[in-house]
Amino acid sequence: MSVQVVAAKMAEVELKDVPGKDLAAESPVTPMSEGKNLAKNDPHEAGSSAAASPTAEPSVKAGESSPGLLTPNPVKMPQASAMKRPDPQQNGGEAFVNRDGTVAEAPRMKKIQFADQKQEFNKRPTKIGRRSLSRSISQSSTDSYSSAASYTDSSDDETSPRDKQQKNSKGNGDFCIKNIKQADFGRREIEIAEQEMPALMALRKRAQGEKPLAGAKVVGCTHITAQTAVLMETLSALGAQCRWAACNIYSTQNEVAAALAEGGFSVFAWKGESEDDFWWCIDRCVNLEGWQPNMILDDGGDLTHWIYKKYPNMFKKIKGIVEESVTGVHRLYQLSKAGKLCVPAMNVNDSVTKQKFDNLYCCRESILDGLKRTTDVMFGGKQVVVCGYGEVGKGCCAALKAMGSIVYVTEIDPICALQACMDGFRLVKLNEVIRQVDIVITCTGNKNVVVREYLDRMKNGCIVCNMGHSNTEIDVASLRTPELTWERVRSQVDHVIWPDGKRIVLLAEGRLLNLSCSTVPTFVLSITATTQALALIELYNAPEGRYKQDVYLLPKKMDEYVASLHLPTFDAHLTELTDEQAKYLGLNKNGPFKPNYYRY
Repeated sequence: MSVQVVAAKMAEVELKDVPGKDLAAESPVTPMSEGKNLAKNDPHEAGSSAAASPTAEPSVKAGESSPGLLTPNPVKMPQASAMKRPDPQQNGGEAFVNRDGTVAEAPRMKKIQFADQKQEFNKRPTKIGRRSLSRSISQSSTDSYSSAASYTDSSDDETSPRDKQQKNSKGNGDFCIKNIKQADFGRREIEIAEQEMPALMALRKRAQGEKPLAGAKVVGCTHITAQTAVLMETLSALGAQCRWAACNIYSTQNEVAAALAEGGFSVFAWKGESEDDFWWCIDRCVNLEGWQPNMILDDGGDLTHWIYKKYPNMFKKIKGIVEESVTGVHRLYQLSKAGKLCVPAMNVNDSVTKQKFDNLYCCRESILDGLKRTTDVMFGGKQVVVCGYGEVGKGCCAALKAMGSIVYVTEIDPICALQACMDGFRLVKLNEVIRQVDIVITCTGNKNVVVREYLDRMKNGCIVCNMGHSNTEIDVASLRTPELTWERVRSQVDHVIWPDGKRIVLLAEGRLLNLSCSTVPTFVLSITATTQALALIELYNAPEGRYKQDVYLLPKKMDEYVASLHLPTFDAHLTELTDEQAKYLGLNKNGPFKPNYYRY
C-alpha cells in the first residue's frame, strides 16, 4: 500500500468519531481549494462560503501536511504528478496518479458542518440593537470615574456649578463643584491614591495623637486630584481646617472634588473653569464671614496674589506661606526683594525632595503619558525641541531620548546647557530648528518662549505643549486672530489652522500638559505632599522670631525625614555610621548628612 493511502487512512480513523461542531470550535478546517483565500478573509466570509457549499470536501494534496495527521516527525511523501482523475468508488473524491503508475487515494476527511457558525455570522445587529449596544458601552465607561475618565469626561450637563444649589448628605452646601453625585467614585480614587502615598499615611498615624495643626486654618490653591485629597485629609487628621480652590482650570478631578465635598471639605473647583470662574473660586475660599485663614498653601502664587490684592489685612493673622512651584517662588522672591513680603514663606519647590523627585522623575514619566493620551504620537524618530534644561526639562529629555526621539535643547544658563551637552543633547537656538521639529515642549517658567513668529514657521502637524506651571510660555493669545481657525479635535486638543491649510496641534491651550491631559505618578506626589505638610507644621509651630519676613528653604533634616519615610516601600535598608565614622566626618549619626550648599 502506498504511503499516501496509509496517511489518508490514519486521518480518516482520527476524524471518524469527532463531531463536526466540536472540531470546528477547536481546529477550524477549510476546504483546501479555498483555504488560502479564506485564511485572509473575514470569518464572516468563511462561514458563508462554507454554508454555500455544504458538499465541498477538503482535499489535501501530496506533499502538504494533513490536518488530521499532526505528528512531530511527518512522513515525507513522494511527489504526485499533476494528473488526477475522479475515483467513482470515492463518491466524487479525487485520486492521484503517481509517476510509477500506481493510484494514490486522496485523503478523505469527515465533512465539517458550519451551521452554527453560519447562524452566528449571519446575525447582524439591527439599528436598535446597535444603539442599545452603544448606549451600554457608553454607560459602562462613564460608570467608573477613573483618573483617565475624569480627564476626558464631557458631561451633558452644561449648567455652570455656580448656578447650582448642591448639598452633601449631611446638608452642608459650603462648596461649589461639578456634581456631588460623583462622590462615591471619587472616594475610590482617593483610596487607590492612599496605597501609593506611604509617607503621608505614616505621618497621619504618627502625628494624629499630637494634633500639631490644631487651630490651623489652611486655605489652599493647588491641583485638586486624588493625591491632593490625601494631603487635605491628612491635614484635617492633624487638626487643621481646610478650604481649597484649584490652581489650574483643567486639572481638577471632578469626582475627587465631589468626594471631598461629601466629606465636609469646602472645595471650590471643577474641570473646565473659565478665567472668571477661577478667580471667583479663590475668592469664595478666602472670603467667608467668621472664618479667616492663618496659613496659606499655594501652587503658583495666585492665591497669595489675590489676598495681597483684595484682602491685605488678612496677613495680620497669617503665620506663613508654603509655596511649591517655580512660578510662585519667583513671585515670593520678588515680594521679598521689594520689601512687600509681610509673613515668612517656605520655598518647597527648591527643597531636595521636591526638586529631584517631583520635578525630575514625575515629569520623566508624565510627559509621555500626556502626549500619548492626547495625540497617539509615536516617539521613535521624531525630532523634539525641549525649551529649558532644569529638572523638568531633564526629565522630559531623558524620557523622549529613551523612546528613540531626536532631542534638541534650548537653554539660557551655561551650566544647564553644559549638562545638556554632556547628556548627549544638541544645544540650539529655537529659531534654528523650529521649521523641522515635530514636537515643541516648553518648561522654562518664563514668558513668551514660543511666540507667534515661531508658531508661523512651524511645520504642518507640529505638536506644541507646555510642561511649566504657568500658561505664559506659549503665546496662545496671538493665535486668537480672525485669519486663524481653531478646531477642537478632542478634549484638550486643538488644531490651529492657517489660511494655507497648515495646522499645528496645541495641547491644553498652552497650560500644564501632564495634569491637564493625563495623570502623574502618585508615589512621587507623596514625596511633595509630605514635604508640604511638614513645612506647614514647621511654620505654624515655629516660635516667634525663628522666621522673619523672608523666603526660606525647608530644613535639611526635614528633607531627609521625608525621604526616609518612603524607603520602606522599596524594602530599602540604610547603612548606619559608626561613632568613629561620624566623628571623622564631623556629622551627627542621625543627620543631617549634607551641608546646605551640597548639590545632589
